[in-house]
Amino acid sequence: MRTYDIKNNLDRCLGIFGAMGFDIRGKGISPRRLPDWTRPQVPALMDVMLRMPSGVRIVFDTDATIVRLTALSTTMVVGEAAVKPVVCDFETSGSLHSSQSRAGNVILLDPMDQTRFEFKAGVESSFEFTGLPAGEKTCQLWLPQNAYIELRELSVNEGATLTLAPKDSRPKWIHYGSSISHCFEADQPALIWPAVAARISGVCMQNLGFAGECHLDQFIARVIRDSDANLISLKIGINIVNRDSMGERVFTSSLHGFLDTIRELKKSTPILLISPIFCPSAEDNPGPTIAGSDGKFRTIPGHEEVRGDCLTLNRIREVIQAVIESRADENLMYLDGRELFGEADREDLPDDLHPSAAGYIRMGKRFASAYLTDAVTGLN
Repeated sequence: MRTYDIKNNLDRCLGIFGAMGFDIRGKGISPRRLPDWTRPQVPALMDVMLRMPSGVRIVFDTDATIVRLTALSTTMVVGEAAVKPVVCDFETSGSLHSSQSRAGNVILLDPMDQTRFEFKAGVESSFEFTGLPAGEKTCQLWLPQNAYIELRELSVNEGATLTLAPKDSRPKWIHYGSSISHCFEADQPALIWPAVAARISGVCMQNLGFAGECHLDQFIARVIRDSDANLISLKIGINIVNRDSMGERVFTSSLHGFLDTIRELKKSTPILLISPIFCPSAEDNPGPTIAGSDGKFRTIPGHEEVRGDCLTLNRIREVIQAVIESRADENLMYLDGRELFGEADREDLPDDLHPSAAGYIRMGKRFASAYLTDAVTGLN
């Protein structure tokens, strides 16, 4: 095998899309999904999520029939849950290949206090993809959406070449959301719902889905404002109920401010606001939500006397629509999240909050059909 050190071959024969910064390690690099200037502003728990490379892929051209990625992964596990394998996907010539490993580090989180944990050191993994089509081809190696990964080496079979892929000429779509866009529960990184939708619609996708951390932070609005996106979608609301982080007064103002910041530079770029998908306990009850002993998420009953400004999912949907109507912006649109995943899909909502792997695939197909494919056509 012919081996390339990833850290020293970026921009020479390898590109990484979806990462805006890196943590430099002793033997490699770890992608971050936000630029370095955001580091002082990012909350600690959000920093954990943005270091998981959901939607990030290594891009290159090669005539190899065998490609191997060497990397050190770190997986987080809560309580007694089983450690899932870390999965990488290899996409080329319309085909998808998958490789997994159970090596790597594991962080065991205390279910009662997730600031407490036990670290179990592991060894590096080899993700190997064989039987690839012969001849020169552009390849995307999708990194795991639910683990940290330190990228070390990329190897190809002897005699094969590795070169920098041409700039992706497809429309750029940037998506912002919560865990339901981060997609921990997907079986493969190329099958998170934004990736499924992007593949169907022929766009270059960037995923800013951060589990538990979609709270309309201004630094995210500035990242989107400064991007080269042709299409923008914002799937908002569920984390605000989950954490009871905003009442209606603050949510309405924050949403206006978030949109104002994006519009500073993205004057007419299409923006789609997506309201929350179905979540049974929070449809008509305000949060916060917690996981019960059965693993299902439920809202916590509160004091009615002080909950007049608190938000339910149904009220959030109404507020989002009212904000859109008040702005008179012909390029600002609305999609009810229940069109992507509604009450009829409840069997694929195992914890009453997050879709299953099959549910995410269905969401991606529905989003492509309901919006993305037509939006791409409208750019031409």
